[in-house]
Amino acid sequence: MNRTILPNTELSVSRACLGTMTWGEQNTEREAHAQLDCAVAHGVNFIDTAEMYPVPPRAETQGRTERFLGTWLARQPRDRLVIASKVAGPGRRDWLRGGRTALVRANIREACEGSLERLRTDYLDLFQIHWPGRNVPMFGQTEFDPTKEGEAASIPEQVEAMAELIAAGKIRYWGLSNETSWGVMAFVRAADDLGLPRPVTIQNCYNLIARRFDGDLAEVCFRERVSLLAYSPLAGGHLSGKYVGGARPAGARFTLFPQFAPRYARPNVAEAVAAYAALARSRGLAPAALALAWQRTRWAVASTIVGATSVAQLEQNLGAFAIELDAATLAEVEAIHVRYPSPAA
Repeated sequence: MNRTILPNTELSVSRACLGTMTWGEQNTEREAHAQLDCAVAHGVNFIDTAEMYPVPPRAETQGRTERFLGTWLARQPRDRLVIASKVAGPGRRDWLRGGRTALVRANIREACEGSLERLRTDYLDLFQIHWPGRNVPMFGQTEFDPTKEGEAASIPEQVEAMAELIAAGKIRYWGLSNETSWGVMAFVRAADDLGLPRPVTIQNCYNLIARRFDGDLAEVCFRERVSLLAYSPLAGGHLSGKYVGGARPAGARFTLFPQFAPRYARPNVAEAVAAYAALARSRGLAPAALALAWQRTRWAVASTIVGATSVAQLEQNLGAFAIELDAATLAEVEAIHVRYPSPAA
């Protein structure tokens, strides 16, 4: 597995990052550990989690994913792994941390310390703000609505909170997630004004049917040296082709949770997925392999977050990172994108 050094850091990370959000809901602790062993055997050293996992989030399961990872991590050489987690923002899960979800200094610190305890580690390599605390379209929303404005923790306070965690040795670097171009620039500007560490990563949805990042956000990240960690590279499993034609395989995420990620139920999503699946098969590839191999060709993607619900599925997905797509195949991908421009963005 190839690795890359994230700009402005000393973090050398595998081009595939192991996602964990099914652990504790669709996967048992034993299955989670088997996936971890498999990923490491394939050269993966980067693992991403969050305090609110597993998904769909529930008060009864919150933190279970980190605990599963923690019992495995306690037996590993810590310095060989890059562990990332996230502090949840406000407005979506009021049961989290007793309702203390505003992104103020004390709550960010509390979230970090809770993750460290569950993960059984002294530090996080990367700590991310899971979603903005301010009014902003996210998770598939497409329009900014000024009527939804309300109180939010200041961006300088969030920067200061992260800097304090770095100074205390609890985290090495920090990043953003589900952010906008304005948000990235606001955080970068605040960090520079305060003389404090900048965000080094942004974890946003990015896949063949959700390419909003490719516009002005890509420019911002290029110019400010912020690395994209691409999540949902298979569009929640849609780009594996398993839902083509309305199929609902037993045990699959959208079979179990049909209301999850409504962006993938939008018009033209099914048609676009079917087109990419047909292209993959015409090249002798599994649809998932095409979607993941395409990620490796994207200059902005530092690491792609790959999840799975079985070791067999994970092995297939990790194998895709060794596939080289030829120019003709990439041209066909762009032709489909022209017909169906980011229907799930």
